Amino acid sequence: MTEDQPLAAHGPDATAHNAATMAHLLAGIQSLHSRLDAIEGITPMPAAGEDGRPPRRQAPAWRRPSNGDARWQVTVCTAVGIALQLPVHGRLSLVHPDWILPAVQGLLLIGLVAANPRRINRESRALRSLALALAGLLSVVNAYAAASLVVEIVQGKAPPVAGPLLATGASIWLTNVIVFALWYWEFDQGGPAARALATKHRSPDFLFANMTVADDPDLCQRDWKPAFGDYLYLSFTNATAFSPTDTLPLTRWAKMAMTLQSVVSLVTVALVVARAVNIFPSPKLVALAQGAWWASRSGAAVGNAARAAMPPSPRRGNVRNAPFPSPSQHPCVTARKVP
Repeated sequence: MTEDQPLAAHGPDATAHNAATMAHLLAGIQSLHSRLDAIEGITPMPAAGEDGRPPRRQAPAWRRPSNGDARWQVTVCTAVGIALQLPVHGRLSLVHPDWILPAVQGLLLIGLVAANPRRINRESRALRSLALALAGLLSVVNAYAAASLVVEIVQGKAPPVAGPLLATGASIWLTNVIVFALWYWEFDQGGPAARALATKHRSPDFLFANMTVADDPDLCQRDWKPAFGDYLYLSFTNATAFSPTDTLPLTRWAKMAMTLQSVVSLVTVALVVARAVNIFPSPKLVALAQGAWWASRSGAAVGNAARAAMPPSPRRGNVRNAPFPSPSQHPCVTARKVP
């Protein structure tokens, strides 16, 4: 008997057994994959290209060219920031007369609008320098006003009336929100023009909530990318919460900028509100003061009328021109000395 005879005897049975085992394993694996797909909701893989490789994933919208941000949004917000400087005048102004700096800022804004009125989709060193100069001038003026107000409150030289103090503090705080919104908008991914043209291919400096769900069309538009309104919302929430909310800073400069804004907002709000509450009059005190003032006015009027109507008397003489006695000199309230 040769060596091939046992193999011939046992070969067909072993082959059939192995084939049945492999078929069972493949059926189990396929069933497991079907269950996992049903449980996790995994979408099928995209079809392969002509070369057999899977197609490349499309770049997110914030890395693709677009039409650019609308000019009117940032123009309106900047105009509001310039107008908010008008109530902050006098001792808190950096330059006198008070209208000089708002006028210069208005001219810079008009120049930007005239050069690029509709969409910010054109890179230009002159336009970018002009935009940064406008944002820097707004920042310097507002920083000086905020620092001067804080020094006045700490030294006790702030206005003794709560209304003007609250109005000044609100103007400085709102201007601070607009200024930092401009800085976030100007520097994220190289600026609005660089984001529109997708020329620098930089990673985003801020992670907006829409970026995390960009693959789901039910939650976010596929062509979504941040505009100026998103940066204004980021600045407002950071100034009110004193910390990031739904938008996270990803770079060091973004973290430091948000920290500085939180500090300025916290100091301004805390000192202005504390001082205003301290000097804000109570309603009862106001009512008492008004009542005493009207009583003094009416009492003096009644006394003068009675004195004018009093006839001359030989015992008292003519008292029409005599001064009306003060309350402390009235015989009803003057203390009598006990003999």
